[in-house]
Formats: sequence, structure tokens, C-alpha cells
Amino acid sequence: MRPKVVITRKIHQEIIEYLEQTCEVIPNQTSEPLASCEILERTKEADAIMVFMSDRIDDDFLGACHDLKIVAAALKGYDNFDVGSCTRRGIWFTIVPDLLTDPTAELAVGLLIGLTRNILEGDRFIRSGKFTSWRPELCGTGLTGKKLGIVGMGALGRAIARKLSSFDMSICYSDPTPLANNDMSFLGASLVSLDELLAYSDFVVLAAPLVAGTFHLIDQKAIEKMKTGAFLVNVCRGSVVDETAVISALSAGNLAGYAADVFEMEDWARRDRPQHIPEAFLEKKMETLFTPHLGSAVDEVRREIEMKAARNILQTLRGEKPADAVNDVPLIEWNLEDAHKSR
Repeated sequence: MRPKVVITRKIHQEIIEYLEQTCEVIPNQTSEPLASCEILERTKEADAIMVFMSDRIDDDFLGACHDLKIVAAALKGYDNFDVGSCTRRGIWFTIVPDLLTDPTAELAVGLLIGLTRNILEGDRFIRSGKFTSWRPELCGTGLTGKKLGIVGMGALGRAIARKLSSFDMSICYSDPTPLANNDMSFLGASLVSLDELLAYSDFVVLAAPLVAGTFHLIDQKAIEKMKTGAFLVNVCRGSVVDETAVISALSAGNLAGYAADVFEMEDWARRDRPQHIPEAFLEKKMETLFTPHLGSAVDEVRREIEMKAARNILQTLRGEKPADAVNDVPLIEWNLEDAHKSR
């Protein structure tokens, strides 16, 4: 018997073939997510599972999977997975910590420029057939010389700061979950309180993880502290923002624009999460710019992420500590080439 590996979402075929050299692989190569009950049914006798952003694994799920040795997440943020339960049950939980940062930072820059320069509206105008020649319309806001505030100065925040520093912006940052290595003074960026950042910045970019202290960090009270006419960009987690408050601020003209790659409806860790993007958001075509969670949607990057998760699986099945574990469990005797002995 070879160890069984479940993969919940479509991945590159070469990654499946890589795992199939030593494992029985149960993939999902369709474009649709599996229902949670189907994932559980496939995983009950599995040794490993590769999971993605749209999955949610809790204690009940893990309790039904008695052979599971690793949950390998092909992602960086993991608020929708019960890592504590994995640890208690002796199951490794791994992430891919370093491959999503630059693609997501690039997207943040793209959203900021796209929103402030009316690029999407300009595209719509061209496609309407009404464009005949230059005219002084769709004037936006430039970035050069403006004030940028970044909320969250982990790896993503630092990457965004480095990329936007080339626009000669004045950068400040606030960090709700501070790290020891988040000093950005070499870019001329200054650490300030969140209130100071909101009052100072022409553009606010959110790069904080979703934890208890950052849920609805940007709510009505926070938005009231922002400059009138400021822009807000969210590339971290939807629920860091109170979407209802953002809609109200856009309607009142307090916020000039909002761009997002993430939405509250995606935060599966929330049992009360909204089930859809608010219609009022979708109606505000001039003031918003949205993308469907494209942060890591770069083909070569996705391939590397999947391979990294696959390697974490194989390390575990060889009885080794996986390289990207975020928890610590006892190493057990496990022989990948003689898997039936562990059953």
C-alpha cells in the first residue's frame, strides 16, 4: 500500500506526477471546488492533504481522519485552518511562506495605479466606441510625491514599500502585529500609530494578517480618521475591512476609491461570513476596482507553490520534519517506501 494524498483543487499535472512516483494521489482537476463533505470522504483514509485558500479544516474534520500526518497548505495565510487541533493530534501543518509575497505586492501596486488613474473606466470608454480623440476627461490622481500609509509591515508590507518607494512617495507604516525585523527606515519610511497613519496618508494599503486584533480594523471610526478623498487598497484579507463602512464612506464621498483583491465572503474561518460581495460595491464602478483574488495568480509562481507543498508532504511521509511547518509535533517512525507498516 502506498500512502494516500488528497489534493482539493486543480494543480499542475507535473506536481501530480511528482507525487505519484511514491504515493497514491486523489486529485481534483476540475475548475470547481469540492464540497466539504466530499473532501472529508476522500481524506478519511488519507495520509496527507494539500489544501488551498477556499478550504476550511477544523477539529471535527481532523477527528475523522485517523491516518492523516500532514495538512500541507499551498498558501501563506492560514486563518481558516485549525493549527492547534493539528498539533494536538500530531499532524504537521505547513504553509508556503515566501513565494506569494512579491506577486501580491505587484498586484497591490497595480490596483493602486489602476484605481487612482481610472484605467478600468478608460478601458470601458474605449470599448463603448465613443472615443474619437484626446479630451480632458477621466483625470485621476498621481502617486509621485504623495503620502502612502501601509498597515502591516511583515513580508508583504515590506515588499509593497520597496516597490512603491520608487514613486518618490512619503511612506509611513503601522503594524498591528509587529515583527522584530520590520524596520523600514532605510527607505525613509517611518513607524507611526494607526491613527496617525490614517490622518496622514493619501493612500492606505492594507497588508496585515487576519487575526483577532485586525478583524474590521478599518471600520467606520477608522475611516472617519482618514483624509477626505483618500484611497484604500486591500490585498490581505477581506475581513480586515468592514465592507459596509467602506460602502458608506464611498457613497458620502469621504473615500475617493477602494480597490480589493480579497473580500469578507472569502474568510472561511468566520462562521458568520457574508455569502456574497455586497451589490452596492459592484454598482460603484467609478469608485472601485476589484480582482478575484489574483494575488498569487502568476503561473510559474503557482507551480512553485504547489511543488513546495508537495515537498512538505513527501518530507513528512519520510518521517522528517517538513521544511515549512508552522507547528511542532513529535517525529514518528514512518517509511515512505513501506507505508503499509504504519496502518
